[in-house]
Amino acid sequence: MTAVLSVCLAMLAVAAVCVLARIVRGPTVLDRAVALDMLVAVGICALAIEAAWNRHSHTLPILLVLTLLGFVGSVSVARFTRGSDDIEVERS
Repeated sequence: MTAVLSVCLAMLAVAAVCVLARIVRGPTVLDRAVALDMLVAVGICALAIEAAWNRHSHTLPILLVLTLLGFVGSVSVARFTRGSDDIEVERS
């Protein structure tokens, strides 16, 4: 079980580093927004692994709130960012 935990945490750490690189180097706002959403997802996965490892459900409400915030944030950025198809149709 410890080996599985170590592999999972290592994969999450690599993913977090890659996502942070995309946030810093992302050429557009959308790239950075998607990377930030991915960073939230990596955090959610880390919290889920911690909950599974300690066999408790105390972090379940936190996971749900983070999931909702990530989804709403991504949809909001996609909706109001320049280049969205819906906004261009409304203006013309």
